[in-house]
Amino acid sequence: MAFVLRLLLALAGLLLTPAGAAAARGPVVLAAASLQESLTEAANVWAARGHPKPLLSFAASSALARQVIAGAPADIFLSADELWMDAVAKAGRLRAGTRVRLVGNRLVLIAPAASKVRLTPAHGFPLARALGSGRLAIADPDAVPAGRYARAALAHLGVWGSVAGRLAPAENVRATLALVERGSAPLGIVYATDAHASKAVRIVGSFPAASHPPIRYPLAVLKTSRHRDAAAFRAFLLSSQGRAIFARHGFAAP
Repeated sequence: MAFVLRLLLALAGLLLTPAGAAAARGPVVLAAASLQESLTEAANVWAARGHPKPLLSFAASSALARQVIAGAPADIFLSADELWMDAVAKAGRLRAGTRVRLVGNRLVLIAPAASKVRLTPAHGFPLARALGSGRLAIADPDAVPAGRYARAALAHLGVWGSVAGRLAPAENVRATLALVERGSAPLGIVYATDAHASKAVRIVGSFPAASHPPIRYPLAVLKTSRHRDAAAFRAFLLSSQGRAIFARHGFAAP
């Protein structure tokens, strides 16, 4: 709720911005939390080419999608799954012909860097026992893409029932990462790119790709966008240079 209030206040400020000032800023991009480092680098490269720097807002795809559906002013939406982009499309908020898959990712099990836990995600693996008296950090499995992928993987591997009552749910994947970084949870499930962005955790193992739906990040320009750079920034993200930036941060082809 605090995030939603901050986002609404920020976007309301954009609506009150004089036309000249609005033209001087870049497009407003609402993006999944796991894209922080990669998209920030892409925006910096874009700005270095002489364009107004895009205004980036990161949060759970679920929270962002709900704001877009409610009419929040923005130019581009980047989701961590197809389902929330589907919801935005169903609400009639996407510009026709602009939806495309940008990148892919992997799901991993992490522990604090100093942890000695050894565990391989596989059918029936002893996840509950490895937690000891602790809880499993996971993004909200009822709404947030990372949490939904995690629940699907654990269910496929036959261990969801053993840990469903021992979760430490978080509002997005970066909040999940933070729980493990500070030792509040002995284990957590995040994207591979999130784990690689932190020196405070280590990857215990990767979940089999077949254990959960494909992790794909769709990108689209919003129907109400009037920013002259929205389509061009979208094209840059999809270009070979843009995709190379995401690859450096560990993202895969969609």
